[in-house]
Amino acid sequence: MRKLSILMLLVSLPLMSHAQEPDCKAWSLDKAKEWLKSSNIVDSQNLSESKMRITLLATEQKSKNLYTQIYHFIFYDNQNKAYDVITKSKASRTECFGDVDSYFISKRQINHLN
Repeated sequence: MRKLSILMLLVSLPLMSHAQEPDCKAWSLDKAKEWLKSSNIVDSQNLSESKMRITLLATEQKSKNLYTQIYHFIFYDNQNKAYDVITKSKASRTECFGDVDSYFISKRQINHLN
C-alpha cells in the first residue's frame, strides 16, 4: 500500500507543477501585434488569424510567483507573407504584466506549388 502511495505521488508531481505555470499567450500576442504595427512592419488588420502559429518556447520561474515566458509567433498576411516574432514577458500565476519585449526574426514570402 505504501509503495502504491509513493508511486501515485511521483506520477502526480509533474502534473501539479505544470498546472501552476501562467498562460500569457493572449497578452504576448496582443503586444506583438501592436509592436508590428507601430514598427511599420505590418498592420494587424492585414494578418490572418486562422493561419497564425503560436509556440511557447520557455517558461522560467524567477521567484516564488514570478515567471519569464518566451513565445514564438508566426503571423501570416493576406499576401502569403510570414512574419516571425519572438516575445519575452513577465507573468505571475494570476496575471500577465509589464512590457513585452518583441524581436522580429524574419519576413518571408510563402509560395504554394500545386
